Amino acid sequence: MIVWRDVFLGIIAVATLAIACAQIAVIIAAAATAKRVGQLADQFEREVKPLFGHLNAIGRDASRAAQLASAQVERADKLFADLTARVDETLNVVQASVLAPAREGRALLTAARAALQAIRELRQARARQARSEDEDALFI
Repeated sequence: MIVWRDVFLGIIAVATLAIACAQIAVIIAAAATAKRVGQLADQFEREVKPLFGHLNAIGRDASRAAQLASAQVERADKLFADLTARVDETLNVVQASVLAPAREGRALLTAARAALQAIRELRQARARQARSEDEDALFI
């Protein structure tokens, strides 16, 4: 039985050695993989770094364009507000300059119409008076 025990002990020793070798191989492979991942990360960083620089430049340019557009919109708003105020003033001046003479002309026409009406009424009154005098003369 001593022989079998030594055989099994030898098998256990060989198995332990094989497991130790496998673990060492796994550790070496993991180290190589970690090194490769590190290299890939460095390469990715080198390739992506200019992209981030370009994105930052694009962001700055977009911000500047937005500021310029905002300033232009404010200028246009001020321009239209000034234009509206000037058009309103112009219309008020035109309205005052057209309506005042029109009112005066209407007043003159009304006065002329009233004068003509008064003259007509005066003629009619004289004609009635003359008829009544004629009728009075015939009455006697």
